[in-house]
Amino acid sequence: MHSVGKSGRQLKIGINGYGRIGKLSVWHHVARKFFDEIVVNIGRNAGGGMADIAHYTERDSNYGLLHGFLKGYNAEPVISDVDEKTGTMLIDGVKVTFLRSDRNPAHINWRENGINLVVDTTGQFLDPTLAPRDDMGAIRGHLEAGADKVILSAPFKIKDQGIAMPEDAVTTVMGINGNDYDPRRHRIVSNASCTTTCLAHMMKPLINGFGAKRVLSASMATIHAATGSQQVLDRLPKSGKTDLRKNRSILNNIILTSTGAAKALELVIPEMSEIGFIAESVRVPTGSGSLIILVINLQEDLSGQTITRHRINDIYRQTADLDPNKYLIYTDHQNVSGDIIGLPRAAAIIEGHETHTRTAELTIDLDKVPAIPDDIKAALDDSIIRTPVTQAVIYGWYDNEMGSYVNMLGDRTVSIAESMN
Repeated sequence: MHSVGKSGRQLKIGINGYGRIGKLSVWHHVARKFFDEIVVNIGRNAGGGMADIAHYTERDSNYGLLHGFLKGYNAEPVISDVDEKTGTMLIDGVKVTFLRSDRNPAHINWRENGINLVVDTTGQFLDPTLAPRDDMGAIRGHLEAGADKVILSAPFKIKDQGIAMPEDAVTTVMGINGNDYDPRRHRIVSNASCTTTCLAHMMKPLINGFGAKRVLSASMATIHAATGSQQVLDRLPKSGKTDLRKNRSILNNIILTSTGAAKALELVIPEMSEIGFIAESVRVPTGSGSLIILVINLQEDLSGQTITRHRINDIYRQTADLDPNKYLIYTDHQNVSGDIIGLPRAAAIIEGHETHTRTAELTIDLDKVPAIPDDIKAALDDSIIRTPVTQAVIYGWYDNEMGSYVNMLGDRTVSIAESMN
C-alpha cells in the first residue's frame, strides 16, 4: 500500500545519481512502498536507452537480482512497462521515471515532475555554501530547481574553510542525533557516511557508559570495501593529483587512503571535539562489507572496578537490546565480511568475541606538564604520578552499501518526508 501525505497528494521522491547508492536506494524505496513514484535523474543517455537502464536496475553484483531481493528465490521479474518515449518503467508496481538531460542540479526538472524532496547520491555536490547556480553545480541547485529539502548521501565538504556551516544545513546519523534535524529551519541534510554511521554507533555507547572525560584518546582504522572511485586496473593519474595510490588497481591491492570520519563524527557527537581522535582507512579487494577496528584508551575510576572486555561487551549488548530501531547489533558469533552484507538497518555489528582490553599504569611527570602551579608541585612528595589506564580494542562490522548505509538513508528520507506532508 502506498502512502498519502497530509495534503492528500501522492508522495514522490527524487534521486540524483544512479551509481551504487542511487540504484540501491531505488531498490530500498520500491521494497518499502512509502513513495508512490520515484524520479531518478541520470543526466545523460545510458546504453541503448531505457531497456539497458532496466537491465542495470534489475541486476547487482553484490546483491543479486532485484526480484529475488524483493520476493525470494522463486520470484518472477518485477520490471515492466518500460517506455523509451516517457522514460518510465514500473518496478513492482511503483512508477519510476528517469531524467536524462541535465546534470547540473539547478537545471533538473524537479518542479515539473512534482518533486519537493531530493536525495543527492552523486557525491559531487558536497559544499552547502556554494550558490545555487554555481558553474560546476551545487547542492543548493536542487532547491533552485523546485525541491524544498535535499538529503546528501555523503558528508559536507566546505571548500573555503573560513566559511561557517550555513544555518539551514545539518549533519545527522539516525539513532545518534536524528532529532537535530529541525524541519522549520533545515533544508539541506547530510546523512554523513557509511563509516561515520558505524563509528558513531560504536562510540556513543562507550561515551554514555563511561563519560567523555574518561576517554583519553581514540583511533580507528576502517578496512573498507572497494568504491566506485577506484580503478579496476592501474591508470595514469590526472594532472595535479598527489595521491598516486587511488590510481592503482583495487582488484589485487590493499590500498591506504584517507577518511573524513573523525571530522564528521564531531558533528553528530559533540563530545568528540574534546577527545583526541585519529581515523584511517584501508581499501581492500571486496565488493561490500567493511570493518572498523576501534582502539580507545579509558581512564580507570577510583572504585577499583577494572574495565574488562565483559564490561564493554555488556554496554554494547544492553544498548543493542534497548535500541528500538536495531541500528546497533551485538553478536558473540564469529563472522566474516560476507556474513553481514545486506543485514537490514545495521549501522554497526559489534563482534564481541574479538573485544580485547589491557590495563596498565600510565606514568606522568608533572614537571613536564604545562600550566600546573609551582606551589602545587612543591606540595607533592613526588612529581611522578601513576594512574591506571585501560586500552580496549573493539571490532564493528558494517555493510557500506545496502545493509547499513542505504537502509538508514531510507529511514532518514522517510522521516523527513513525513515532516513535510
